[in-house]
Amino acid sequence: MRTPRMAAGPADRELLQQDAGSGAPYRLLVAGLECFADRGFHATTTRDIATRAEMSPAAMYVHYPSKGELLYRLSRLGHADALRATLEEAADDEDDARPRLWRLVRGFAEWHARHHLLARVAQYELNSVPRDRLPEILDLRHAVARTLEAEAERGVRDGEFEIAELHESVRAILSLGIDIARWYRTSGRRTPEELATIYADLVLRMVLPRDPVAATAHS
Repeated sequence: MRTPRMAAGPADRELLQQDAGSGAPYRLLVAGLECFADRGFHATTTRDIATRAEMSPAAMYVHYPSKGELLYRLSRLGHADALRATLEEAADDEDDARPRLWRLVRGFAEWHARHHLLARVAQYELNSVPRDRLPEILDLRHAVARTLEAEAERGVRDGEFEIAELHESVRAILSLGIDIARWYRTSGRRTPEELATIYADLVLRMVLPRDPVAATAHS
C-alpha cells in the first residue's frame, strides 16, 4: 500500500506565502517542503520538486539555484518563526519565573505542533543545509536555547526552580518540543494548544523544587 504524500497544512502555507508571495517562489517552497518531508533532502531531486509544483526543472532554477538553497529558505523561515513564537510568550514582565517559563515552553511546543511539517524539515534536515548558510540557522537555534536557559537560570537564582544540570535540562526541554514535529498529526486527538499546555505543565513539574516530605517518603 502506497504511503500518502505529506501535504502542507494551512498554517505552513500561510507562513510560506507571507515569505514568498503567491507566485512561483511560493509554489516551489510548498513543493520543496512536501518533498523533503516525504523523502528527505538527499532522496529528493530538483525534478521531484518541480513536478510537484507543476513546473519545469528549468523554471525552478530561475527562483532557487539549487535544492540546497530552497532547504535553506525553509529552514531559516521555520527557525525564525519558532523563535518569534517563543519570544512572544515572554513579552509580559511578570516577577515570577514560573509563568514565564511555562509560557515559553508552551509557545515553543505549540509552534512545533501547528507547523509540524515545516518543523520536521527545519529540525531533522539541519545537516543538509548548505555549509555557508548553516551559521545563520544555528544562530536562530541558539537564540531559542539562550532564552529558555536565561529563564531557567533566573528561576534557580530566585529559588523557584531546582535544576542540577541546567544546560542539559534545557536541552531536554527543547528536545521535547522538537520531537512533536516527528509524530504529530492534525488527525490526532489533541489540538496544538492542548498539547502545548500539557508539555508546559510537564516541564514546570520537572524544574520545581521537590517536596522534602515526598522525597523522604520515596527514598
